[in-house]
Amino acid sequence: MTTTPLNRDVTDAMIALIPEDGSRLANRELRAAIDSELEIALSDEQFKAAKDAVVAMGLAEKVKGPGGGLRAAGSNQVQTKPAAATAIASSPGGPLTLSQLTSYLWEAANILRGSPVDRTDWKSYILPLLFFKRICDQWDEENAAMLAEYGEDFADQHRFQLPEGAHWNDVRATPKNVGTALSNAMRAVEAANQKHLYGVFGDAQWTNKDRLPDELLKDLIEHFSSLLIGNASVASDVMGDAYEYLIKQFADATNKKAGEFYTPRSVVRLMVDIVDPQEGETVYDPACGTGGMLLAAVEHVHARGGDPRTFFGKIFGQEKNLTTASVARMNLFLHGLEDFVIERGDTLRNPVFADASTGGLGTFDVVIANPPFSLEAWGRELWESDPWGRAFAGLPTDSNADMAWVQHMVASMATGTGRMAVVLPQGALFRSGVEGQIRQHLLKADLVEAVIGLAPNLFYGTGLAACVLVLRRHKAPARQGKVIVIDASSLFRRGRAQNFLEPEHASQIHGWVSAFADVEDRARVVGLEEIEQERWTLNISRYVLLPIGADIPPLPEAVAAFKDALVKCREAEDQLRTVMLEGGWLK
Repeated sequence: MTTTPLNRDVTDAMIALIPEDGSRLANRELRAAIDSELEIALSDEQFKAAKDAVVAMGLAEKVKGPGGGLRAAGSNQVQTKPAAATAIASSPGGPLTLSQLTSYLWEAANILRGSPVDRTDWKSYILPLLFFKRICDQWDEENAAMLAEYGEDFADQHRFQLPEGAHWNDVRATPKNVGTALSNAMRAVEAANQKHLYGVFGDAQWTNKDRLPDELLKDLIEHFSSLLIGNASVASDVMGDAYEYLIKQFADATNKKAGEFYTPRSVVRLMVDIVDPQEGETVYDPACGTGGMLLAAVEHVHARGGDPRTFFGKIFGQEKNLTTASVARMNLFLHGLEDFVIERGDTLRNPVFADASTGGLGTFDVVIANPPFSLEAWGRELWESDPWGRAFAGLPTDSNADMAWVQHMVASMATGTGRMAVVLPQGALFRSGVEGQIRQHLLKADLVEAVIGLAPNLFYGTGLAACVLVLRRHKAPARQGKVIVIDASSLFRRGRAQNFLEPEHASQIHGWVSAFADVEDRARVVGLEEIEQERWTLNISRYVLLPIGADIPPLPEAVAAFKDALVKCREAEDQLRTVMLEGGWLK
C-alpha cells in the first residue's frame, strides 16, 4: 500500500480558505480556490489527504450531503449555497477580479472531474462554452445600450451577430438534447460571422451523450449562467488573463500531451524580448498552438508604450490541430484582438501563407515558434520537390523534422528586417549527417546570431534540455561573423514534476544576448572560424563550460529530489507487483 505525501502548501492554503463565520465551503469551490492560489491541479488523493490533515488538526469539520466541503470546527451553521459562489454571484454587472474569475472558471473544469470526459479533452468543452457565453453577454450589453440610447437595436452595430435561436439563453432553455441545441447554436454563430468566427468553436462532441450526458452539460451551462462575463463585468485584459490561466491549468492537468499546445510563458517572453517586435511589423508563428507567442508579441509592444492597433491585419499563425487552432483564435479574441489570421493546416506539408506579389512563400518581419520536437513522418517526400524551395540547405530525414522547421522559418523571414527565434531540442545543435550540413549552411550564410541552452525539464511532456536558436537576415556589423553561445542550464527553479524558468532568469538571459559579450562561465562570443574548426557543431559545452560543482544543487533541494524519486520508485514497485500478481507471474 502506498500513501500520498502531504503537501504542506496545500494544507496551509486550505486552512486559510475555511470561512471564519462558520459557513460551508463546498468541495468544488475549495478545490478551485486552491488550484487558483497555488497554480496547480490537485489530484483527488492530494485533496483528500489535505482535508483529512486539516480535520485531524481540529481546525475544520467535514460537511456531509451534496457538495460536501469543510467549515470551521465547532460550527453548527449550515449554508445552502457555497460561500465562494455567493461572493461571485452577488456582484452582477460589477467588475470581477482576476482571482474571482479564475476560481470560478476552474470550478467549471471541476464539474467534469469523474465524468466520462477525459481530462485531456476538458479544454475542448470548457473553453468554447466560455467564449460562447462571453459573445452572448457582450451582445446583450450592446443591445441594451442601443435600446437605451436609440429605442431600437441595430444589427450592424454589434461586434458579432447572433442569429435567431442561437443565443446562450436559447440553449439554456432547452429541456432535452441539450448537446444538439448547443452544437446547432455554435454552428449558426460561426456561419453568421464567417470572417472572424468560422470554425472557432472547434470539434467537441457535444451530441455524444455517452461522453457528455444532458445532466452534466446542463450543470456546466448553469454554472456559466450564474455569472455575467460581458465587457461591463469583465475587462478584456482580465478575461484574457483568466483564459490564459485556464490554458495553463489544462496543460498542468494533462502534462505529457500539453507540449502539443502550450509553451511556458517565461520562455515565450524571453523569445519575444529577443526578437523585439515593433509597431506595425508582421508576426508569424508556423506552429502557433494556443497563440501564446503571437499574443506575447502584441503585449511586448503595448508594454513599451506602443499601439497594439498597428498589428491589425499583421498577426499570422498556422496550427495543425483543429481544437488547438480554435483555442488560439478564442485566446486572441478574448484579449481584445480581432484582425488576425489563424489558419488550420500542416505547415510543413501545406503552408497557407503565400506572397501574391512574388508567388513565393509569405514572409514576415518576426517569425517565432516552438514546433513539435523531432517530429517523425513529417512530409519529407513532398519536400523532395517543394514548390516553396524550403530545402535550400539540405533535405532532412523523415525521422526528424527539427531542421525542416528551421528552414521553413528562415524562408519565411522578410528580406530586410526578418529575424526569428525557435525552440529546439539541444540535439539539433550537434547532430551530424544532413542536419550538420544544414547547420553549416546557416552558419556560413551568417544567419545564426545566438544559441541559448536552457535547463532540462522546462517543457511539458519531455525532460529533454531544449535550446533557443536566434537567426537574423542582416546582423548588426559588430555581430557579423560571430555567434553568442549561452549556457543557461543552471537558471531554473526546481519543481517536483517540472522545472520553471523564472522571469528574473529570462531577464538575465535576455541581457546577455543584448550585450553580446563574454560572461564568465555563462556566455561566449564565438567567431565562425572557431566554429568551423569544431566542424560546425554548436554543442554548447564546446564553447562554454560551467565551473566544477556549479550543477550540484543545495543539500535541501537534493534531499527533496531524492525523497520524491523514492516515493515514485516505491509507487512503481507496487504497481509492478500488482501487475505481476494479477498476471500470475508472482505468487
